[in-house]
Amino acid sequence: MGRVRVVPYALAAVFAALYAALGVLRYARMQATAFDLGIFTQAVRSYAELRAPTADLKGPGFPLLGDHFHPILATLAPAYAVLPSPVTLVVAQALLFAVSVIPVTRIGMHRLGTWPGALLGVAYALSFGIQQAMVFDFHEIAFAVPLLAFAAEALLRERWAAAMWWTLPLLLVKEDQAALVVAVGGYLALRGQWRRGAVLAGIGVAVGLLVLLVVIPAINPAGEYPYLGTADGGAANPLVRLFAPAAKWHLVYLLLLCVGFLALLSPLTLVAAVPLALRFWTEKPAYWAVGFHYNSVLMPLLFVAAVDGLARLAGWLRARPAVAPRVPWVTVAVAALVAGYAVVGTVRDQPLGLLLDPGQRRVSSTVVAAKRFLAATVPDGAVVAADNRIAPHLVSRCTVRMFPDAVDPRGNPLPVPRPPDTEWIAVREPPGSFPLDPAAYRAYVATLPARGYTLVGTEAGISVYRRAAPPAGGVSG
Repeated sequence: MGRVRVVPYALAAVFAALYAALGVLRYARMQATAFDLGIFTQAVRSYAELRAPTADLKGPGFPLLGDHFHPILATLAPAYAVLPSPVTLVVAQALLFAVSVIPVTRIGMHRLGTWPGALLGVAYALSFGIQQAMVFDFHEIAFAVPLLAFAAEALLRERWAAAMWWTLPLLLVKEDQAALVVAVGGYLALRGQWRRGAVLAGIGVAVGLLVLLVVIPAINPAGEYPYLGTADGGAANPLVRLFAPAAKWHLVYLLLLCVGFLALLSPLTLVAAVPLALRFWTEKPAYWAVGFHYNSVLMPLLFVAAVDGLARLAGWLRARPAVAPRVPWVTVAVAALVAGYAVVGTVRDQPLGLLLDPGQRRVSSTVVAAKRFLAATVPDGAVVAADNRIAPHLVSRCTVRMFPDAVDPRGNPLPVPRPPDTEWIAVREPPGSFPLDPAAYRAYVATLPARGYTLVGTEAGISVYRRAAPPAGGVSG
């Protein structure tokens, strides 16, 4: 029995290693980006230096709590103080996602049996929502995934107080997680826990409104919650706005497919439906995408709901021996696992699969040379404007701003890029597609000599420029 109990922890350890290997390898290959690993590294660095979190990549001294409310990031400050590198955040995210494997596997084994539960745990760890989040560098939402996994396990075990305590910290993860707190409160009420449900939902509403309407606007330089506009406008018909276009239904299909549609048999799925509906209500197509990190918070809810649904189905079948004299637990669980792999095949280039490619596991000599050149050319403490993929390799030792400065703090393109105001600029060739398309990027780089910048050197596709003298008034840092 003791060996069986170790299975969830063993799976978590295996996937922690895989997730960390994937994230660290991407960083080493210079595939990580300023938006968002660079931004979050600047935030955690601020906490480690006992400062309010700022992100110069969003603007000089930009107060990050005026963008999103995620004070939970401060918990990473001690680790960052020991290892001041973006790798600290990458590994932390890998560990957080891996920890969520424990409660999902444990409740699966408890309700379905050892091997079916273990297989479902593997399917969860391989789910596209988790994998896609791993290659989006780092996001505060990584904290929400294990919290929701433990909360969902507690809900299924009817440990109502524990479920509340696992849910409440979501309010420190990000402002939109208040909707999930309210949703869990609604689920408690649905299960007859009216008092607990009302308290939890009330706290979610009160804190959510306080953060959105008071806290963030008070910190934001423009005095507003900057993402409120994504919920404005849209189709006049609310049904059209919520359910169109068809891409939203494609996402719903993939979400249900990865759990073999078993989640539909559990009321716990209603909790996952709340944040999904809020995403569908917005006018930003990225919120309906299969990629990015947005689906990671849905995975533990859907997989624990699938455990509940499969147990309910088995109970129904056992009560009808004429229909199914014997329930093939392992067969059904493997079918759910195969459904998860069907999603893996549907989404192109699932990240963990890249670890099987020897070419993806190597860091090229060009990348090694590029990082060595940056370390030798840009001095510690410099104020530098850096390319999207260069920035993560400078944020731990420099004050880094975005190059080109062509997006607002929300990442939306500006009509005209702002002129550079840093002493140093680091660019790369070939450029990516953010924040400018390659042609516009190259044209902007070509203007640097006329702006007073001199080419210091070029190596391995990286070019570093320096302005001989700062403009009148000095360079703001």
